[in-house]
Amino acid sequence: MSDPQSDANGNRYHSVFRKTLFKGRKVLVTGGGSGIGRCIAHELAALGAHVIITGRKQDKLDTVKAEIVEDGGMVESHAFDIRDEEAVKEAMTAIVLNDMPVTGLVNCAGGQFPAPLEAISTKGFETVMRTNVVGAFTVSRELVTRSMKKTGGAIVNITADFWNGMPTMGHSGASRAACDNFTKTAAVEWGQYGIRINSVAPGWVASSGLDTYDNPAVKALIPKLNQYVPLRRLATEAEISSAVIFLLSEGANFISGASLRVDGAGSLHSPLWPMLKATNSESYQGFHRAITPKVLSESEG
Repeated sequence: MSDPQSDANGNRYHSVFRKTLFKGRKVLVTGGGSGIGRCIAHELAALGAHVIITGRKQDKLDTVKAEIVEDGGMVESHAFDIRDEEAVKEAMTAIVLNDMPVTGLVNCAGGQFPAPLEAISTKGFETVMRTNVVGAFTVSRELVTRSMKKTGGAIVNITADFWNGMPTMGHSGASRAACDNFTKTAAVEWGQYGIRINSVAPGWVASSGLDTYDNPAVKALIPKLNQYVPLRRLATEAEISSAVIFLLSEGANFISGASLRVDGAGSLHSPLWPMLKATNSESYQGFHRAITPKVLSESEG
C-alpha cells in the first residue's frame, strides 16, 4: 500500500502526529462527508486508521471516500440518518460485524440554521436537538453496547461555543450544551469499560459549513467574525482535527469528561478589553485538500 499520507500527486496531509499513530485501529466519523468531519477522516486515514465515514448523502461520502483512497488510506462508508434510531441500529450492526473492532468514534454530524428564538418552530427546534445531541447519543450507545464494552475505546463529541448562550442559534446552543453534559455523564458511566469520552468545542472555523447560510445579513457578518476573536482569525479545519486526534490517542488515556475549547479565546472575549490587532497569529493548515469557503474567498477578492 502507498504512503497513507501521500496522494497520487505527491501531496500529503501534514499531520503533527506520527503517521502510524492509529495503525490497526478502526475509527468511525459521523458527518464525514463534508467540513470538519471530512478533515478528521482524512487525518485519521493519514495516520494509519481504517476509517468509517457516515452521513445522510451517499454521493458526498463517495467523494470523500475516493479522496482518501487516492491518498492511499483505508476507508468505508455507510449512509444513514443519525436521527433515525432504527437506521442507526441497522448501520451499527453492519459496522461491527467484522474482525476489527471499532475503538474510536467522532460524533461530528450536526446542523442548525440562524433564527431568533421566537421565529423557531417547535419542529425546527426538535430537529436540531435530534441532530446535534440525540443522534450523537444514539450512535454512541449502540457502538458502546455492541463493541466498545468489550474492547474499550475513545469517543469525541463535536459541540460548539455555547458558553454564553447562542443568540440567533438558540436551538444549536441548547443541543450543544446538552451534548457536552451527555459527554460528562457518559465519562462516568462508561469509564468502567475503559471508554473515554470528551468533547471538542470549536469556535468559528473556515469550513464549508459557512457556505450553507443563505441569509444576506449572516453572509455579510461571516467575513467580520475574526474581529471578535483575540487571535483575530478563524480556525482551520486542521486545527480542530488535531485536537480530536489527540483526544483519540493514547496520549489522552487519562482524559475523560473534558470539554476542550478550540476557539482562539473567542468565548472569553470581554467588551471591557479592547480587541487589538494580533501579531504572530499563524494558522496551522495540515489538510492538503482544504477548500476556502466561498463566503470568505469572495470577501477577500
